[in-house]
Amino acid sequence: MSRALAGLTGGSANWCTFAVWASKQIGQTIRQEDLARTLERLLRSSPEVAAGVELLVRGLRRIVPRDAVEGAERLVRQAVLTTARLDAASGAAARGNLKVFEEIAREFARFVATFAGDTVADEGRIAEFCAGLRAGEPPEGQRYLRQAFGRYYRAMFTRDAKQRAELLLLADIEIGLHEQTRLQPEIAAALEAPVVDPRELERRLFELLLPGNRVVRWLRLALLTVLGRRNAVRIAGEQLADHVRALVRRAVTEHLMTMALPDGQVLDLGEDLPARFPPILAELSDPELLALLRMVDPTSDSLTDTAARDWADLPDRMHYIADIRCHAQRGDLLDPPFTAEQVEVIRAGNRPSGRL
Repeated sequence: MSRALAGLTGGSANWCTFAVWASKQIGQTIRQEDLARTLERLLRSSPEVAAGVELLVRGLRRIVPRDAVEGAERLVRQAVLTTARLDAASGAAARGNLKVFEEIAREFARFVATFAGDTVADEGRIAEFCAGLRAGEPPEGQRYLRQAFGRYYRAMFTRDAKQRAELLLLADIEIGLHEQTRLQPEIAAALEAPVVDPRELERRLFELLLPGNRVVRWLRLALLTVLGRRNAVRIAGEQLADHVRALVRRAVTEHLMTMALPDGQVLDLGEDLPARFPPILAELSDPELLALLRMVDPTSDSLTDTAARDWADLPDRMHYIADIRCHAQRGDLLDPPFTAEQVEVIRAGNRPSGRL
């Protein structure tokens, strides 16, 4: 659809183009690729976690076998990975991706199928197409989609390259604002999902650190209580859970807030966009485009402060997305995201080997 829309509107990148690369990144989060490794790296480098482990070990030292105590740090990391609810973050990302395909991708496909053969503008035909979209504001209304597809249609027939570029940019931002408003619950859920329950973490730790059957484990826990050490272990576990919760959210955020481009460049959405506006979009003149940018982009004439501080915050996210125009004229964004061999395996219903 990215290439088909580019063919209709003049060959530039469009919202589908950026969605290709964003969706590829989200796919890694859905499959939890490298997510556990990222979390393990953060756990190993955290002084707070190291201190929490030491408190736990101190509370268990008299009752836990020596070899278990010696491997406590490894076991704590193992317990964290099984209680960090990475599946919940993955599921939220998957629901959001599906929501986009069910609505916006369908409308792009309908647009391409409807207007692929048009050589002369027909206001009646585009009005009929837009009538199939709901009036009103997002998340339920589709006003921004109506406006965006009208602009894509105008871009098909204008001979003014600058006017076309601004129409496409305006349409892309309108599609983005609609999409990101609808995705707000799923994005927030993905970032908030990694809740580490202190009781669950304690239970899992005792399973790992107190070997033996259920009766033996119960006797050892009873002895811990008699010695007055279980409360100390519980307090240490609660403190550790607090530190781990922050690290898990950071790990998920790292995955959600990066996007790899076809040349190998990886955008960190928490940093200012490392690029410049292309000359054709350096100075904007379309009044509707300028009005929308005033609403979503506090620095519409600059890439300064485009970094998103909190990806769960819609205005913060839209500020970054609005300035993605710095990449709007890149031809390589229309390249396929997977190799022909990978696509063949995917179409057969299988997952290709190696990194996707």
